[in-house]
Amino acid sequence: MTTRILLLSFYYPPDLSAGSFRAEALVNALRAELGEHVEIDVITTHPNRYHSFTANAVSLECSPLLKIRRIHIPAHRSGIRDQARAFVSFALNALKVTRHQKYDLVFATSSRLMTAFLGALIAQRKGCGLYLDIRDIFVDTVRDLLPARWGRFAASIFSPIERWTINSATRVNLISPGFLPYFRTRYPDRAFTLYTNGVDDLFINQASSTQATVYNSASTRLKVVYAGNIGSGQGLHQILPALAKRLSDKVEFHLIGAGSALKDLKFALLQAKVENVKISQPMRREDLLRIYNQADILFLHLNNLKAFRRVLPSKLFEYAATNKPIWGGLSGYAGRFAKKRIKNTALFSPCDLEGAIEAFYRLELQHTPRSEFVHEFSRNNIKKEMAKDVLQISPKYLARTTPHKTKA
Repeated sequence: MTTRILLLSFYYPPDLSAGSFRAEALVNALRAELGEHVEIDVITTHPNRYHSFTANAVSLECSPLLKIRRIHIPAHRSGIRDQARAFVSFALNALKVTRHQKYDLVFATSSRLMTAFLGALIAQRKGCGLYLDIRDIFVDTVRDLLPARWGRFAASIFSPIERWTINSATRVNLISPGFLPYFRTRYPDRAFTLYTNGVDDLFINQASSTQATVYNSASTRLKVVYAGNIGSGQGLHQILPALAKRLSDKVEFHLIGAGSALKDLKFALLQAKVENVKISQPMRREDLLRIYNQADILFLHLNNLKAFRRVLPSKLFEYAATNKPIWGGLSGYAGRFAKKRIKNTALFSPCDLEGAIEAFYRLELQHTPRSEFVHEFSRNNIKKEMAKDVLQISPKYLARTTPHKTKA
C-alpha cells in the first residue's frame, strides 16, 4: 500500500534558501520512514532565490518513487510585482501538472502564505489531507514592510486568504514558537506543532572536524562574516555603514548574499565612505563553510520591525554549529532564544549603533563548543519526528501501521 504525497515548495535544491533545505530534508525523512511504501511528487521552481546566483537543474528529475518537477518562472529581483508575477506562473503550472493526479496528502511549506494557499486549493480539489509548514506570518510582515496605508490595504486582502488557508489544513506547523500568540489569538480552536529549523549534517560534520580557531590579538582587524539575504527584513543598510565606520580600525566585514536592499546598502556604504566592508555574491554552502572557518566572528541582524520580533532565523542554527562567537541585532523571541540557548552570543537591539558597539566588546574571542545545542536541534532528528507527524494525516499510512484486531 503506497502513500502518494505532493510536496509544494517554491524553493528546492540546488536553490539557496532555508525553505529549500527544509523541504529536501523532509523528503529524505519521509523516504527513510516509509521506504518503498511512499511515492513523492515535488513541485518547485528552477533556482531563482537570488538573481546573481545560478545553478543548473533539470525541469524533471526522476528517481525511484521520487519525482521533482521544476517550473520555469519569470525572472525577478525581489520586487513585489516581480514576485507576484513569478508566483502566479508557479501556481498556474502547479495546478495544471496536478490536474489528473491523485494524492493521499499535500504538504506545503510557505513563507509568504501563497504557497500554503496553493496547497489548500490542490488538497481541496483532491479531497485529501493538508499539512502546512508556516515559516513566516505574511500578514504581519507585509503590514510592517509597506508604507502604512498600503500595508493596511495589503493586510486586509491577505488576512481572509490566510484564514481560509489555515482553516482548510488538517494540521499546521509553525517554524517559530514566537508565532504562537498570533495564531492562537486568530485560531483559538486549532492545535499547532512546532518543528523549528535545525542544523544540517553538513555543518555538524564540519564543526566536529574543524580545529579550534586561534585568535591573534595582534591582528589589525577581526574578520566578521554575515551570510544570508540582504533585504528590508535584515535592515543591514540601517546599521552596517555607521557600525563599520566606527569600528574601521578593529573589524573588516565580509557579507555574502543578495536581496532587495543590496542597492541601498551599497549606496549607504559609499555615502559613508566605508572601506572595510566586502560584499560577495551568494555561494553554495560547501564554499560558505570555508568562509565561516576563516571568520573570527559571525554577524546577524533583523530590522527593527514588530513582525520580526516573532521569527526565529534559520541562520542562528547554522551559525551556532560553527562554534564561532555570534554578534547579533535581535529582539523578541529570537533574542530570548539566542540568549538562553546559544553560548557566546552578544546581542543588541536592532538598528542600535551604540548597543552594537557595546555588544562587540562583550564577545569572547574563543572557540565555543555547542554540542548540546547542535544535538538537540539536529535537522535530521527534527525531520524524523516531523515526517511521522505528517504521515498521521494519511489514511493509507495509518491503515498500514495500525495493528488489525482479530476476533477471538
